[in-house]
Amino acid sequence: MVVLSSEDSMTHERLEISKVRRLSRFRRWRGQYYELPVTSYQLPVTSYLFSLLTWTLICLLAGCTGNAPPFVVVYTSQDQVYAEAILEHFTHETGIEVRAVYDSEAVKTVGLANRLLAERPHPQCDIFWSNEELRTRQLAAHDVLREANPWQAIGYRTRRLVINTNRLSLAAAPAALTDLTNAVWRGKMALAYPLFGTTATHFLALRQQWGEERWQAWCRALQANRPFLVDGNSVVVNLVGRGEAWIGLTDSDDIAAGRRDGLPIAELPLTGETLIIRNTVAVVRGAPHAAAAEKLFDYLQRVEVAEKLVIANALEGVSATSLTVPALKPDWNSLLRDLDAATAALKDIFLR
Repeated sequence: MVVLSSEDSMTHERLEISKVRRLSRFRRWRGQYYELPVTSYQLPVTSYLFSLLTWTLICLLAGCTGNAPPFVVVYTSQDQVYAEAILEHFTHETGIEVRAVYDSEAVKTVGLANRLLAERPHPQCDIFWSNEELRTRQLAAHDVLREANPWQAIGYRTRRLVINTNRLSLAAAPAALTDLTNAVWRGKMALAYPLFGTTATHFLALRQQWGEERWQAWCRALQANRPFLVDGNSVVVNLVGRGEAWIGLTDSDDIAAGRRDGLPIAELPLTGETLIIRNTVAVVRGAPHAAAAEKLFDYLQRVEVAEKLVIANALEGVSATSLTVPALKPDWNSLLRDLDAATAALKDIFLR
């Protein structure tokens, strides 16, 4: 599997993909053609035909079929540590090489979504595998995804509060997100910047649930309580695990990874303020490698793929439809319609 760059510069990203393609053509050139010796005299016709036939036979014996090995380009915000094994198994099963572009911890799915929007006139990507659904829905609304059967949900995670068990007991932990603005948690709370990834989606869903006035008041009070604002949910877990923060707002897979690493942390129960995060897989409109894209699209929807991610703690479950716990139920169309205004409010509050 080839891993492509995911730099902030769109120009650099396109150059990286074209670079890989040039390298790929160079390998095929090396494998398909042989340089004929140059002489200072003309060969007789029979000698020329004999030489041509000889070189043709050599090429055939060397496997010069003229067909490039199939590949598919995937942009994914699924953590690389989990995605690589899945994509490598797909290649082993199908013979289709996967060229993957991963997100960065700081900007998460937003960066890949913006890249796909910029590439819409000339698609470079075939499959968008996202670890949350807001940006997938946004891309569908902007006609970046194909018209028929554009995307599917695959498994789920949840947004959770996590505590350091050496600093705080479960009984003393806050019962609701609204409690995080209390003075007792001043300087003891950590969260990722709420402009990116699942943190942004969670904040936008809370806005819809609470209403604009209550939501803005809570956001401003939370910011005034001096939280640690960090680059990503895994950083939140590490801060809480080290005891620098007592409590954090993060994703369930990052909590599972922290516990696996032996951190003294525990997640709090699900509440009506919990966000269910569904993974998604989508096909880009005008995918350059449509046949290979369709195979990967189908492969990633297999139950056994989701089960592998559950075993690895990348997902909590195979299907969110079986959940009966209280949770936020966003009106996604309304959320997308208000996305720009809500994002502007978050920037005004948290990027001062």
